[in-house]
Amino acid sequence: MKTVLVIEDDIGIQKQLKWSLSDYELVFAADRTSALTQLRRYEPAVVTLDLGLPPDAANASEGLACLADILAAQPDCKVIVITGNTDNEHALKAVALGAYDYYQKPINTDVLNIILARAFKISELETENRALRSANINNSDIIGNSEAILKACRTVEKIAPTEITTLLLGESGTGKEVFARAIHRQSPRINKPFVAINCASIPENLLESELFGYEKGAFTGANKTTLGKIECANGGTLLLDEIGDMPLSLQAKMLRFLQERVIERVGGRQEIEVNVRVICATHRNLAEMVAEQSFREDLYYRISEISLTIPPLRQRGHDIIVIAKALLHRFNDEFNSRVQGFSESAMQAMLHYQWPGNIRELQNKLKSAVILADSKYISEDDLGLSNQSSKTETLRKVREQAETHAIRHAYTLANGNLSKTADSLGITRPTLYALIDKYRLHDLRNVETENP
Repeated sequence: MKTVLVIEDDIGIQKQLKWSLSDYELVFAADRTSALTQLRRYEPAVVTLDLGLPPDAANASEGLACLADILAAQPDCKVIVITGNTDNEHALKAVALGAYDYYQKPINTDVLNIILARAFKISELETENRALRSANINNSDIIGNSEAILKACRTVEKIAPTEITTLLLGESGTGKEVFARAIHRQSPRINKPFVAINCASIPENLLESELFGYEKGAFTGANKTTLGKIECANGGTLLLDEIGDMPLSLQAKMLRFLQERVIERVGGRQEIEVNVRVICATHRNLAEMVAEQSFREDLYYRISEISLTIPPLRQRGHDIIVIAKALLHRFNDEFNSRVQGFSESAMQAMLHYQWPGNIRELQNKLKSAVILADSKYISEDDLGLSNQSSKTETLRKVREQAETHAIRHAYTLANGNLSKTADSLGITRPTLYALIDKYRLHDLRNVETENP
């Protein structure tokens, strides 16, 4: 429930507001000192302030001073000043000092509710904008302000100016190429090419020529000398995406390139020097692949001079919502749509969903939701998450599931003997019957065998 700080010394008005503003949690203060104490304690986004505060209740000096103190302590707070019905001069002065809005007595709670709702909406929009600005680090496409992502971004800032070979680890769809581009953009090579190649998407017999290029006549169809991705990246950065899928037959040649920074085109004999910063990425566990001898140990240590693990989306907390809103803005522009945001249930569904496809899955769901949405706010149905439970299971449900599983497991081990089932569970036979009836496990009694 949203919190409103009500600064009002009239006990009658306090009671009226407490009854009529039931959609909010109200905290009260009767003077400037207690108001600042409550402000520090609750940090409310919205405050209502009666300008006629003691010890100068007849004038507005104490109320205006309180307003200045609130905005000095919490500049983004939305302060709604409440004045007497003829006190326009003080109301306008309060707005000039930074008050969000003013309202004149006598209080009409319906109107005040509308003003409060609008104030909270403006506050939320401003908070989102600040989050998006602070989350977009160094103008890259890395969006988020969770501790996990900020730690990863700090690592990027440290390694970007160096020439160290970096290995990016993370599940598919976590944004490994985005991080690689961020490293390139923050490096001295920013004005040189960034070239990416996915080692898993190119057939094994073509990957070598894609990487190293080939000379004219090297094989059937090689009608001209063609540069490979490595030469195309000369002076810049080369991303070897999904290097864990590189065939063993090519890994030795890749190791030589990384060590010597020279290549030979397919069908060629000339060594060609190449100045390239190399970043590798994979969703595979290369250490396990080394143990299984499906990835060269020497190549593994050569490409992992420093490793950076990118957290999956499900571990990034509220980043999910920040990213979703940034993507929504992008897709609104792309499809010329006017979707304004997400319903509360949609945001809860996104926060509780596990996102096995990570950011790529989020992109796909949002793109289709923007196209198919029937209202201004995307629902969990639009996202295709309506079947995903966004609520914690009740303790009763958890207990039922656990006890049902335990009974069936014990029943199986006891070969259908209910007496032995009860003994193994540490309960009496009548208690077991009661549980069977309670959880409607009637099939256990129908096939009961009492053979020892």
